[in-house]
Amino acid sequence: MPKNLRSDKVKKGLERLPHRALFKATGLTDEDLEKPLIAVANSWNEIVPGHIHLDKIAAVVKQKIKEAGGTPLEFNTIAICDGIAMGHEGMRTPLPSREIIAASVELMIEAHQFDAMVAIASCDKIEPGMVMAALRLNIPTIFVTGGCMLAGEWKNRRLGYNHLFEAIGKAKKGEISEEDLKGLENYGLPGPGSCAGLYTANTMAIMIEALGLSLPGAGTAPAVSAERYRIARESGRQILYLLEHDIKPRDIVTYEAIENAIRVDMALGGSTNSVLHLMAIAHEAGVKIDLHDFDEISKKTPVLAKINPAGPYFVEDLHKAGGVLGIMKELEPYLNLDVITVTGKTLRELLKDAKIYNREVIRPRDNPYSKEGGIAILWGSLAPEGAVVKQSAVAPEMMKFEGEAVVFDREEDAVKAILNGEIRKGQVVVIRYEGPKGGPGMREMLAATSAITGAGLEKDVALITDGRFSGATRGPAIGHVSPEAMDGGPIALVENGDIISIDIPNRKLDLKVPEEELIERKKRWKPPEPKVKKGYLRLYASIAESASKGAVWRIP
Repeated sequence: MPKNLRSDKVKKGLERLPHRALFKATGLTDEDLEKPLIAVANSWNEIVPGHIHLDKIAAVVKQKIKEAGGTPLEFNTIAICDGIAMGHEGMRTPLPSREIIAASVELMIEAHQFDAMVAIASCDKIEPGMVMAALRLNIPTIFVTGGCMLAGEWKNRRLGYNHLFEAIGKAKKGEISEEDLKGLENYGLPGPGSCAGLYTANTMAIMIEALGLSLPGAGTAPAVSAERYRIARESGRQILYLLEHDIKPRDIVTYEAIENAIRVDMALGGSTNSVLHLMAIAHEAGVKIDLHDFDEISKKTPVLAKINPAGPYFVEDLHKAGGVLGIMKELEPYLNLDVITVTGKTLRELLKDAKIYNREVIRPRDNPYSKEGGIAILWGSLAPEGAVVKQSAVAPEMMKFEGEAVVFDREEDAVKAILNGEIRKGQVVVIRYEGPKGGPGMREMLAATSAITGAGLEKDVALITDGRFSGATRGPAIGHVSPEAMDGGPIALVENGDIISIDIPNRKLDLKVPEEELIERKKRWKPPEPKVKKGYLRLYASIAESASKGAVWRIP
């Protein structure tokens, strides 16, 4: 162990007698205080399925830290369930919570001068928020993510979270029975873990492993598996190794590692939210990336897996097929292999033992599902600073589309119109004033996209927003349109009946209105009153950067 520990600042010397007394008031001994103090930052709560078991994960992590010669001390941070927050005002809160999570972990570590950290997290904003904190603090850190939920099942059909939302539209059309609705409700989400498909939570757990911040298997092992607990135990031991060898997050999260993670994301067709989070992670790591990097990597990366909602397989299937290292093994010629990981080994060393066990779940490079990656970045007169689409979940016939705009200034109005049958084939639903500032908080639009799918319109109607989409979304759903409407971007100037042209292969998103007309509309435009006028969301709206920059805090 290092002779001079960071925690010596709060436990060594005469002047720290009161500090030692406070530690001892919690039950610690002199022997405990001689050892490195290892923070166990946990997002456990009793609300979120992805977090409900993290107290048990923490228990085995702490046991192994003690055995390895450290003193573990656990604290918690907040964790919002995006699914429960979906489709109402509460959806404004998840993305802004990312910054609170990062700040809360940063403050707890700095205040108590921990030597190292084990970050235990699941779900959409918690995982990237903790990565941001780890990079900010730059003390030895290892991640233990909570694992995927098993796929649901009803009447011999495997289910993901997206199927539950899509059932609402089918119910409105009388296409599903009361018995089946109750079956979906009771058996669609069978237990602990992050929802079973490649939504944002599992995408980010995979990104954390691909970055090298968690042990092999951590990104995909099911929450209920014994393997998940073995990974937790080994992570508790490994944090002492990282401390002894002074391996820190910024040693691991380099440009090369981020490029690897983006490539894995593109090969899997992960959530579009990964663009926001990887940009925020790069920002904290001091690494410069932008939307062009994502697009260039995507153009050169084949899609090797079709995981729900894009295909029939689930994250548990990906794990059995070889997991993150299996995907990276197939991508080996494209990757930066000399990056270091929390194992202490390079990616090159880890891939020597990697195997692929199911060639339908993880396809060979020469027989991909598609030649280009899962996410595409679009530019044009409607999105001068870019927009994001999960192209791997778009039907071939919708890759190029042109239609009349139907404009809504809030998600609820759009969902109501879709469920009431007011949207026709050939139209483009535009939902605006839902960006980081306008939302505020950049709400996910799963209710809207699922309503379109449930109504059978996913091959006839496109959706465009300055908000964002759940990883459970499929179909031609284009989000992150920047500049956002609240900043006076072109999306604020769209009127009902305008023609919008979408060309995903050529990366174009255009509003087919003469420039002179748009200039006149801009002269008449005034920003609306803020939807939230007090509290943290008001503060967030005032300091949030554009989605094209990761929606991080804008700090002077």
